[in-house]
Amino acid sequence: MAESWKTAFRSFYYANAPEPEDIVLSATNTAVLVIDIQNTYLEEPEEEAERERWRPFLERMRSLVIPNTAELIAEARKRGIEVIFARIACLTEDGRDRSLSQKKPGFNNLLLPKDRNDSQLIPELQPAGDEITVLKTTDSALTGTNLRLVLHNLGVRNVVVAGIFTDQCVSSTVRSLADESFDVVVAEDCCAAATDDLHRHELEIINMIYCQVVTLRDVFSFFDASL
Repeated sequence: MAESWKTAFRSFYYANAPEPEDIVLSATNTAVLVIDIQNTYLEEPEEEAERERWRPFLERMRSLVIPNTAELIAEARKRGIEVIFARIACLTEDGRDRSLSQKKPGFNNLLLPKDRNDSQLIPELQPAGDEITVLKTTDSALTGTNLRLVLHNLGVRNVVVAGIFTDQCVSSTVRSLADESFDVVVAEDCCAAATDDLHRHELEIINMIYCQVVTLRDVFSFFDASL
């Protein structure tokens, strides 16, 4: 029998905490936020050793995260729930407008001009109609954009989060949302980190205090049955 979301992903701090209350997500105050599922992250590395190193991540993305996120988006649209996308994209060609965290050497040193193909959202997960996409040069989708104002103007209090990377932009966004007193739900099988260990470890860190970590099926069970 699968473990309940109310007891799963418990860290040391919350091992003995009471179970959280039931969650109800209404179309009137809920948004789905999809973070950084962009072309650049689905490209296979040229070097064989790097391809092998990233193979588990790419397999998780193709077999689980992308189809699950597409299902989440479709269900949200059917219920009239706002779907919002965030992507890493600088406004200048040389990236001089990027935050310091995206200029430092290493994995997070990203140069993704907003109009270049590798910075675009993947074809399977594209906005429809007038759905909003925010462009960011920070890890948090809240800190570096007008998303806070957008959510406020939309009357959103609950945010369902999907995307990558669990331990970087997803976590940073979740923490920012929590600090702004949004109720956050992370659909863990709509997210991925570079490794499963990093993914699970970060979920244990953010669960209970910054968000509730659940599965896609749990999210569907939270949607207001009257809708």
